[in-house]
Amino acid sequence: MNLNSLRGSAAIAGVATFGCGEAHGFSEMEVLARSAHAAVADAGLKMSDIDGLCTASVGSTMWSMPVVEYLGIRPTFVDGTMVGGSSFIAHLLPAMHALQSGQCKAVLVCYGSTQRTSTFGRGEIAKARRWMDPQPYETPYEPFSPPSAYALATSRHMHQYGTTRRDLAEVAVAARAWAGLNPEAFMREPLSIEDVLNARMISDPLSVRDCCLVTDGGGAYVLVRSDRAKDLRQKPVYVLGNGTAVWNRQISAMQDLTVTAATQSGKEAYAMAGLGAKDMDVVQLYDAFTINTLLFLEDLGFCAKGEAGAFVRDGGIAPGGHLPVNTNGGGLSCVHPGMYGIFALIEAVRQLRGECGDRQVKGAQTAIAHGNGGTLSSQSTAVLGTADTL
Repeated sequence: MNLNSLRGSAAIAGVATFGCGEAHGFSEMEVLARSAHAAVADAGLKMSDIDGLCTASVGSTMWSMPVVEYLGIRPTFVDGTMVGGSSFIAHLLPAMHALQSGQCKAVLVCYGSTQRTSTFGRGEIAKARRWMDPQPYETPYEPFSPPSAYALATSRHMHQYGTTRRDLAEVAVAARAWAGLNPEAFMREPLSIEDVLNARMISDPLSVRDCCLVTDGGGAYVLVRSDRAKDLRQKPVYVLGNGTAVWNRQISAMQDLTVTAATQSGKEAYAMAGLGAKDMDVVQLYDAFTINTLLFLEDLGFCAKGEAGAFVRDGGIAPGGHLPVNTNGGGLSCVHPGMYGIFALIEAVRQLRGECGDRQVKGAQTAIAHGNGGTLSSQSTAVLGTADTL
C-alpha cells in the first residue's frame, strides 16, 4: 500500500490529559486510565468501542498487557512499541494500517506516569536501566544522563555554529510565555533571559531552566477511520503524514551531534502529507532540553542548519513571534512526565480544533507534532490538518 493513499485516512477523534503536574495518590496506571476514559468520552465513544490499543512505559516491557487488563478491553490490534518519548507519535502509522485493513475500528493510544510523586521515580528508573538497558560505551563512565548527553550536543552546536546560551534561553523564555497562557501548565511564573542564564548549572552549558520539568501526567487520544470521525462528537483532526526514524541508542554513536534522525522522519511525514515546513501553522516539538527545539527547527526545515539560534531570537517562537512553537508551554514549562510525545500531539489537536483559549493560534489549519526518544535516539513526526487540508 502506498503511504500517500493513507493520507487523511484516519482522524484523531478524542484527546484528554489527566493529572498533569502532581497527581498525589494516583498510580501510573490510574492516571493513564483517567486520561484514556476521558479521551474516549471526548470522542463520544464508550470503552467497549475500543478494539485497538497502543501504549508504552519506561518501567515495563510488557506494559500493553496490564493496560488491557485494567481497562477491561479485548483489542484485536495491539502495539507496544517502545522507542522512548516519540513512541506515541510513532504509533500513528501502524494504527492507521490496522484501521484501513479493517483489523480494528477505534484505536486508543495512551500513556501515564507519576514520576514526580511516586516513590519509584526517575532516579530509581535510571539505576534499574543500568542493568536492563545497558549502554556499553557510556554506562561505565556514569554520565549524568540525560542532561549530560544533551549538553554534549549543545556544546557541539555552539562550537560549530556560534549558538549562544542566550539563544538557548530564548527557547525557555518562549515556552514559559506560552505556558502563562495555559491554565494546565505546571510552571506559569514569568521567566526572563537573565533568569535562565543565572539559573543553577545542571550540566554545562545547560542550566536548570534549559531542562524539562519532572512532572506526573497522563495523556490519551483516539484514532478512527475518517469516514467514521465525521459522525462523532468532535471536529476531526486528520493525520496527513507520519514518519519515524531511529539512528542510534547512545548519543556517543551519533555520526553528527548536530543532525538528528528528524531529518528522515520529517522528510517522510512531509512526503506523505504533500506539505512542507512552510505550510505549518502550528509547531509542537519535543523540548526535553532547549537544544532540542533548535535542532528540530533545523532538521524539520524551518530554518537552515546552524541558523536556529537566530531564528528564535527576539521572541521569534514566543506568543506574537513569527512561528508559534510549543503553544502549551512544552516539556520545559507545561508537563513532562518522563515521555512527552503524546502531549505534543494532544496540543496540536487542540489547536486545530480551535479550543486553546488565550493561546489559540488564529486560523490554524495545519500542525506538526514531533517526538524525540532516548538521547536524540528516536524521532517521529506527524503532520496533522483540519478538513480544509484534505
